[in-house]
Amino acid sequence: MDSTPKQNLGISAYRGLKHDIIRGVFQPGEKLLMSRLKQRYELGVGPLREALSQLVAERLVVAISQRGYRVAPMSREELADLYDARAQLEGLVLELAIQRGDDAWEADVLAKAHTLAKVMEVNGPDEMLDIWDTRHKAFHTAIAAGCNSPHLLQVRENLFNQVERYRHLWLCETVFSDEALERKRQEHSALVEVILARDTDTACRMMRDHLMTPVPIILEVMERRGLA
Repeated sequence: MDSTPKQNLGISAYRGLKHDIIRGVFQPGEKLLMSRLKQRYELGVGPLREALSQLVAERLVVAISQRGYRVAPMSREELADLYDARAQLEGLVLELAIQRGDDAWEADVLAKAHTLAKVMEVNGPDEMLDIWDTRHKAFHTAIAAGCNSPHLLQVRENLFNQVERYRHLWLCETVFSDEALERKRQEHSALVEVILARDTDTACRMMRDHLMTPVPIILEVMERRGLA
């Protein structure tokens, strides 16, 4: 018996539910009713339970009993800890990337930076958000890839998954502001310059500072929405 269709349903449920939690369709602390999930995603209980279990492991969902699930709460303490952990790890990963990265790594970083800085033709705000976010992730992933450590990169990805809800609040404040986007372009350009110069100390300090800049913006949004 082919299990691929069943696996695909589980993946579909996971991606859809994760996307909606990150985008705030389901609010922090909200109970995830199976009846509503079945209707929204047009899927059965099996794939949805599989998706919920995976999201519990990623700390986006909490199990409240054998049958119940809620969206994980958000807090200023978790925000501070996640961003600090990411900044510290990214500094280490960048240090290794500068030591180990070759010409192909440099070329990829330059290519991703160029793509991110380009003006985009988009059809509406959601598309703008998705495209810039995808290009931004690709830029930072290209930098990190130079460390040549699959285990460190896996830890990095796990942290990224946990921070995405918070990060989305920052994205919405940034992507739709020309001024904020220009600041990011300048930060990225300066980062690339010191990385390619192999100036490890300056690059790592700039990367940590760069990753921490969203925190006060996110905190302000959380307070505005009663999340902190």
